[in-house]
Amino acid sequence: MSERRWTAAEFDYPLPEDLIAQVPTPERGASRLLVVDRTSPGPVAQGLHDGNFSDLPALIPSGDLLVLNSTRVRHARLLGRRPSGGPAEVLLIHPAADGNWIALGSPGRAMQPGKRIQLSDDVAVETLAVLDDGMRRVRFIGATAVEAIARFGRLPLPPYITREPTGDDERRYQTVYAEREGSVAAPTAGLHFTDVLLEALLSRGVRIAALDLEVGPGTFKPMQDGDVGAHAMHSERFDIPNELAEATAVCRARGGKVWAVGTTVVRALESAAGDDGIVAAGTAETRLMIAPGFRFRVVDRLITNFHLPRSTLLMLVAAFAGYETTMAAYRHAVEQRYRFYSYGDAMCVV
Repeated sequence: MSERRWTAAEFDYPLPEDLIAQVPTPERGASRLLVVDRTSPGPVAQGLHDGNFSDLPALIPSGDLLVLNSTRVRHARLLGRRPSGGPAEVLLIHPAADGNWIALGSPGRAMQPGKRIQLSDDVAVETLAVLDDGMRRVRFIGATAVEAIARFGRLPLPPYITREPTGDDERRYQTVYAEREGSVAAPTAGLHFTDVLLEALLSRGVRIAALDLEVGPGTFKPMQDGDVGAHAMHSERFDIPNELAEATAVCRARGGKVWAVGTTVVRALESAAGDDGIVAAGTAETRLMIAPGFRFRVVDRLITNFHLPRSTLLMLVAAFAGYETTMAAYRHAVEQRYRFYSYGDAMCVV
């Protein structure tokens, strides 16, 4: 029997623009939570339960393992001027192997080899090369990258948030457990967690551990029309500590469940797992594409936000929850006016 071929159009859905959250909830952790029970018999709607994110401790049994992504968002957005005086923007992605940086920018013609974008009278970003994937290799003139980011860097809010960052975003677009800086976007499922909620989980006997996956700009890129299997997935670096690898093994040996907070955690754990489900510690890069038909070896439960139509993140959720269940859950979320995307509400798939 041939494998089912999926197209990007099958992961489209209508979303009213006013449901795209432009600001976070007044208080962290005050979001709604749609619980999706995959095991519920009968119509899919019977397995959808509306609640609040504060309900989460009651959903996770003692002995289960909750895995977080502790990456911190870098102030990677740099605004400058072209020689003509026109505005230009550089988005730093990650350091290059040769000590320079990999970046994106606009307009593209301002980032051709040899061209510079002035951040100030004495500091500029010069493009050295255009890479095969459209990214640029750049270097800093007049300052180190660290100095330039400290002086000029801005928080890179997602493209669907149509406003400039505020002081509140400095706090709310980072998780409370963020550690190592390196992402261009927040692992948004984690934005709902508060210190109080994490303490409540620990007090109930839930084990909590973290990995680091540097979220790249590909997370916002909708897939073009065509075969999902032909999509070239973006690369993201991840690091899994020994403590987490051991915790997943202990949890599974005891019959517990592994809860992934966000699609980034799913990609990292499943990329690091062998066919036996054992997670290997260490640093690596992943281009893992997860779509319906994927066999999950580690993750048993998923906490995630609501994602863009045609996005690889939505396809991952559909692989985990089931295609029909996922699309029904999204229709329900729209009907019940859940808030979508990075600053939106959450979904828990059990």
